[in-house]
Amino acid sequence: MSEGRLVIGNRRYSSWSLRGWLAVRLAGLDVDVELIPFSRPGPTEAIARASPNGLVPYLEHRGARVWESLSVCEYCAEIEPRLWPVDRVARAYARSIAAEMHAGFRGLRQAMWMNLGRTFAGLGRTPEALADVARIEALWAEARDRFGNGGPFLFGSAMGVADAMYAPVVTRFLGWQPPITATTQAYCDAVRAHPLVAAWHDAAAAEPDDWLLPDYETAG
Repeated sequence: MSEGRLVIGNRRYSSWSLRGWLAVRLAGLDVDVELIPFSRPGPTEAIARASPNGLVPYLEHRGARVWESLSVCEYCAEIEPRLWPVDRVARAYARSIAAEMHAGFRGLRQAMWMNLGRTFAGLGRTPEALADVARIEALWAEARDRFGNGGPFLFGSAMGVADAMYAPVVTRFLGWQPPITATTQAYCDAVRAHPLVAAWHDAAAAEPDDWLLPDYETAG
């Protein structure tokens, strides 16, 4: 019998669900995953009934109720502390860039949304989105240079909370193909190849066609 549940939205589109799901899986929490497909227009009523803030992800685990992706990640790191770097200075940097992802990069989010079934190469290159891309590249490069110890992920050999928070950005970079450095591309390739990320992509590809939403499927 599981110890709770994790409510998520469409794997094809839901960047916030991916963040929470990765943290839950990396921490080894034994929970059932309940997927509620998005509906349009407006908020999804079934998600509003299931989640305290009407959004996904939403985690219930051993009596705890946790919503918002970063809170889910923090909770998972309490169960599995290795999800944050051990070193205090590295951990401070990891927490800062994770929080910046949670609160920022509106230009990128609006112009280059997550769609794991489509390629929009060359599109979405607004000045705001490209500025966000540059900022993200700088953060990733500094994290890996200062704290990565030669590993493929931001803080070494294992995926952690910071990587989980930026995994949907990787999907955007791979799908929209903005100009990025070879170093950024190598990090994106490492995240995409991680078994959990690969499993998410496979599950997204298996979602039925009647879950497709025109708002996410077309780009100007």
